[in-house]
Amino acid sequence: MPGHVQILRRRREGVTDYRSRRKAITSHRPLLVVRVSNKNVTAQFVRPTVKGDVVLSSSHSKELAKAGWHGSAKSIPACYLLGLLAGKKALASGVKDAVAYNGLIPFIRGSRVAALLKGVADAGVEVPMGEEAFPDEGRMSGKHIAEYAAKLAAEDKDAYSKSFGRLVKGGFKPQDYPAEFEKIKAAISGAAK
Repeated sequence: MPGHVQILRRRREGVTDYRSRRKAITSHRPLLVVRVSNKNVTAQFVRPTVKGDVVLSSSHSKELAKAGWHGSAKSIPACYLLGLLAGKKALASGVKDAVAYNGLIPFIRGSRVAALLKGVADAGVEVPMGEEAFPDEGRMSGKHIAEYAAKLAAEDKDAYSKSFGRLVKGGFKPQDYPAEFEKIKAAISGAAK
């Protein structure tokens, strides 16, 4: 039919943004693919090939629990720590630089994905990104979560238990986010040395 444009299947399904993927692939660097689900976060370094992407290194937020993390697996502090861990694993796999590829998910400054990219960069993997895109140190350490939890605990016990009940049942006080963050950051950084 004249004027009929065929939309590729993966674009119709909302899986692939071919324009941004082509731009990322032409950089000739591995791609850093970040996916945030309802409970977890995954970071993979992949090399695109004609037959499909080859995974060079992969990290999942469940690995943070093995390192001793008790906070949320998809919070900004967890994403930074996962980025640090993913960066260390990528360096061990021979990946020195990468390009962030988010697919159809828009990149938002100061978001969880930005925190993960900051962790990867702090691990030593070069990822082109401006410093203004990263969350500030207070947000990355979870200070904002600790302050909110303390305020909520003082003002509304029901809302506190609804927001942080799972963490409290697991034996973790949300007010301890910054201390827990520093402890796990040191453990991940020290493990790679």
